[in-house]
Parts: sequence; C-alpha cells; structure tokens
Amino acid sequence: MDTGEFASAEAEQRYRAVYREVWAGCPRPDEELDVPTSFGPTRVYRFGAAGAPLVLLTGMAATAAGWGADLARYSAGHTAYAVDTLGEPGLSVQTAPIRDAADRGRWVDEVVHGLGVARAHLVGASTGGWHAAAAAVHAPGRIASVSLLDPTATTVGFGFGVLWRAAFTRVRGWEWFLRWAGPGEDYRLVLAGIREYRARPAPQVPHGDALRGVRVPVLALFGRHSPVHDAERAARRMRELVPHAEVEVWDCGHRLDAAGRVARFVARSGA
Repeated sequence: MDTGEFASAEAEQRYRAVYREVWAGCPRPDEELDVPTSFGPTRVYRFGAAGAPLVLLTGMAATAAGWGADLARYSAGHTAYAVDTLGEPGLSVQTAPIRDAADRGRWVDEVVHGLGVARAHLVGASTGGWHAAAAAVHAPGRIASVSLLDPTATTVGFGFGVLWRAAFTRVRGWEWFLRWAGPGEDYRLVLAGIREYRARPAPQVPHGDALRGVRVPVLALFGRHSPVHDAERAARRMRELVPHAEVEVWDCGHRLDAAGRVARFVARSGA
C-alpha cells in the first residue's frame, strides 16, 4: 500500500477519541471542510472570515490541532485555514500516493484551489514548512507568500541528534524522542498517530537548487536552539538559495511564537 491508512478500524476509533480530546482544548473552528484533491479528501478547519487568507500547514503528525491556541492568533484579522496533512494521521483520507516534493506541492495547490481561494499565504511549521516550500517550488500559481517556521529538511538535512535518537526509538520509545525534540509540548495526538496510523510520507530531503526558482515573497524563521537541525547553517543556505527571502534566527527552540511577525509580513506581501 502506497497510501497512509489506519492499522485497523479499531485503531481509527482509538485515534479519533484522542483527536476529539485534543481538539476540545483548541479554539472552536467556524467551519469544517473536506476539500477534494486528486490525492484524497483533505480535512480543513476555517477560523475567521475576514482579511487575507492564510493556509496553516502543521508539523509531522500534529494535525491542525497542533497549532493549539495559535489558531486564534493567526485568525485575528485573517481567514485562517488549518489543514490535517494528507498521508499523515488525522481526518484527511489519502487515496493516491504522494511520492515526492512535486506531488506534495501539487496537493497544497489543490487544497488552496478547493477552498475557493484565488491566492493564499502559506504558513508552514516544521515539516509543514517543507510542504509550503514544495508548493513555492512546484506549484506557485496560487501562492501569495510563504512563511516558514523552523522548516525541517528544507535547506539542510536533519541534524545528527535527530537521526541517532530516531534510531533508538524502538528501545526508548517515541515519547522520549518527542520530549527531546520539543519539551513542554502536548504529544498525545502525535503519539496516538504513531501507534494507530501507517503513514507513507514522501521522502523529506532538502529542496536544494530548486529553491533558486522561487519568486513569491518568503519569510524564513529559524530557532537557534532547535534540536532538529543546525539553524545557523539552515538560515545561511536559505539566504544563498532565496536572496529575496527575509531570514531571521530567533533565540528559541523548534516552536516559534510567530503569529505577529507573520501578520506583518503578510500585510506587506499583498493579496
């Protein structure tokens, strides 16, 4: 099977129970949508109904609920669409494989089109940043701007710490890994996804020289203390590959409190 799926009907029920529990602690969406794409229907939650549209792409297995309280911040003055990434745990249902960055970029484009949005500002956190960058490279027609929040494997690969710790998860467990990668976060949904869902993600490798062709406005923020990569090196590479990008290294870890910075960038980037 080349598409992600739950391990069983019982596994899906267990996952959905945790999904509901986590969402109960998030802002209430104004609308729930299942957006058709050629890779399968994609679950999207709309917050707000005014201002330039933002499409929020989450970190791996975090789902739209991974934005937590930030959903209210991003929808202040904007229509924010939070997405359950297709091919990962969540309520999106994958029906066709996403094999590479080009497919992932096409999926993002189809989601934006399916929302009825002429041009959207993409906001991608962690792995969601890689997805947003894939769209900027391979399907930029409906993108007004791209904001990347400590994007993983976008300009440089994962750090050695990620690789060796991932190799030890069979012994130490995924909770041990996740607490190292982002201390203080709520990992209930991510852990439930790891247990209950069989993901089939496209290989996440740096986009490399393909980024040189990006023409849309780009904001790239990196956390100096992020454990997932060498942030300074990632930032330098972004400046080299996308000279027009606004690139900053913040004194923080992998999670960035960036809603205000993104809003200012979006306001200057136009519709």
